[in-house]
Amino acid sequence: MTAAAATPAVRNGPPRTRDFRLLWIGETTSMLGSAVAGVALPLVAVVTLRAGTFAVGLLTAAAWLPWLLVGLPAGAWVDRLPKRPVMLACNTVSMAVFASVPVAAWSGVLTMTHLLVAAIVGGVAKVFFNLAYRAYLPSLVGDERLLAANTRLQGSESAAQVAGPGLAGLLAQGFGAVSGVLADALSFGVAVLCLRSIRIRETRRDGTAGEPRRGGGGNEPRRDGTASGAYGGGTAKRRLRAEIRDGLRFVVGDPYLRTLTVFSALSNIALMGYQSIQVVFLTRNLGAQPGQVGLVLALAGAGGLLGAALAGRIAARFGTARGFLLCEAFAAPMLLLGPAGSGGTGLVSFTAAGFGAGAGIVASNILTSTFRQRYCPAELFGRITASTSALNYGAIPLGGLLGGVLGETVGVRGTMWLMAAVQLLSITVLLLGPLRPLRDFPTHPPARCLLRRTRRLE
Repeated sequence: MTAAAATPAVRNGPPRTRDFRLLWIGETTSMLGSAVAGVALPLVAVVTLRAGTFAVGLLTAAAWLPWLLVGLPAGAWVDRLPKRPVMLACNTVSMAVFASVPVAAWSGVLTMTHLLVAAIVGGVAKVFFNLAYRAYLPSLVGDERLLAANTRLQGSESAAQVAGPGLAGLLAQGFGAVSGVLADALSFGVAVLCLRSIRIRETRRDGTAGEPRRGGGGNEPRRDGTASGAYGGGTAKRRLRAEIRDGLRFVVGDPYLRTLTVFSALSNIALMGYQSIQVVFLTRNLGAQPGQVGLVLALAGAGGLLGAALAGRIAARFGTARGFLLCEAFAAPMLLLGPAGSGGTGLVSFTAAGFGAGAGIVASNILTSTFRQRYCPAELFGRITASTSALNYGAIPLGGLLGGVLGETVGVRGTMWLMAAVQLLSITVLLLGPLRPLRDFPTHPPARCLLRRTRRLE
């Protein structure tokens, strides 16, 4: 039996269940570590290094800045490479860079510059990992199981958002804030072990089983009929620019992806401006101790579990597109509760705001992630994802910086009010776009987009 003939049996047999479970366990562990670090890093800056509001906002921005710096070329590179080795390399780099933080702290040489560099390097690894991971999942589970797989993975991420802040608070209270960063490094190690144990290999472009060869390692045919070994340095650079343009043109020319990208960018500015100073708000405005900060953020994050559990039911009852709009319309006004109180009442209202917003956002993320994985052409997926993410995630450092600057000038509470209002206004992008009359997301791009793509590849 040939490798190509064996592929369907491999895809539908028990190994897929085992391999998805390994991916799920590894990523759940890694997401838990990242959720711990999401609280631990600002706590290290605020408690250990006595950093101000702007420095904390800058730290948040640094983690997402790589999407602006390398997001677009990363998409083209990931499309050329086997996805699992890319994911392994990224997790290994992240493990090393975050392990350096507690080592520096225990040696008495930790600085704010070290934290910023660690955040940037970890952010670069995250760019490549996320692009490879989203393209890898459909090859592991198949199109028919994507919604269920995304639901399970997003549910795990939501569970991590619940457990992570609480664990970060406990670790900070008992062993110091840097212990949470060490936990993050160890979680990346678990993810590496799980990825290495996966047996299924990706399908090559020729349809046979096994991971594709690395770019430049042979004369594998390209879609334009040339061979990978035929390019010189200048030609390779021109080819890279052309591949990046393919992804950008597809997103700009597609009405659904274009609308979602603009909305996500505006929403991420608001959400990150809000979240980048929430630890400062809880500790300094509401007087919460590190353990209380962890508990409040954990309870707020529990809304994501509810959203993950309800995403499939929402899609079945209302449709995927209409369900997405309903989730976002519910989440946005909930943020207005966050800065509404003070003292104990403030902690309660902040928790309620995070719970409600998290439920709506997580459910909508599941629906849009599944839509993109089904909708986008496989050979362009990395470049399309990079094009949308460069704007979506590239807006996050802007939101982080904006939150830090406004926190210093108009106050932390006033900044949170403003960011909540921006999030509410971003819903108008969806209401004015092509999704409003739809019950379900489309499964294929419009014919005119496919025609333009065909002409470019001829």
